[in-house]
Amino acid sequence: MFEDINKVLLITDMDGTFLPSSKIPGQRSIEAIADFQSKGGKFSIATGRAIQAAQQYFESFSVNCPIIMSNGGMVYDLSSKTQIHDVFVPDFTRDIVSEILRDNPDVGCEVLTLDAVYVPQMTPLEAKHNVICKVKPVLCGIDEMPGDWYKVLFAIEPEKMEKLMDYVEAKGWTGVDFVRSAPEYYEILPQNISKGSALEKMRSLCGMEDYTFVAMGDYNNDIEMLQAADVAICPSNAVEEVKKVCDLVLDVSCEEDAVAAALEYIYGRLGL
Repeated sequence: MFEDINKVLLITDMDGTFLPSSKIPGQRSIEAIADFQSKGGKFSIATGRAIQAAQQYFESFSVNCPIIMSNGGMVYDLSSKTQIHDVFVPDFTRDIVSEILRDNPDVGCEVLTLDAVYVPQMTPLEAKHNVICKVKPVLCGIDEMPGDWYKVLFAIEPEKMEKLMDYVEAKGWTGVDFVRSAPEYYEILPQNISKGSALEKMRSLCGMEDYTFVAMGDYNNDIEMLQAADVAICPSNAVEEVKKVCDLVLDVSCEEDAVAAALEYIYGRLGL
């Protein structure tokens, strides 16, 4: 499986895997990524973030392969600034979101599109998320938003999350998927779309069927990607559900340059 570094792709989740709590990539990982690329390896990211929220990082490190955005809704080529693959939630998602926000006024909400992040219901936690992502949201009602939504994110305090999830489950909505992407975030995604489905699209659309895909993640929304990869790795801070599907659980966390540790593992498998 590990024979040629030129045919190895390391693709990593950002928050909680590559990025520590400070949201500043570790210098050791940045240097390790640059070294890996100089040797011929491919490096990419797979994130739930909008493209607007990820762009801030590409001055500190580079990717040399298309990236996965919006938890699988988009495969994007940074070099050409074009979408290789797009999937959007169905139009009836507007009605679902309207009902959720009507019945849950303490829930923050944002809608991700290609051109902007729209916020129909602002809360302190949602505002904090905008600051973390360095996104200037467009505040407007759901009916005022354009179409082609990649995903919807709800922000609620972790201690209130179970109540929101129980509310959604009781509604029995079909045709979309609901996934928890962090203790405080709950999302609507297109049905059967995930980082894993996007990874499979990358393989075929980018002509990478003969590559060894090494994926890293820490939370539930990474599981499908880890299962779709040839090798699955997680940092020590990953949730138990993620650790169970990984080939390697690192003994370092996202606070300790887990990506650099994963690259050391890859070099060991390659005999470098």
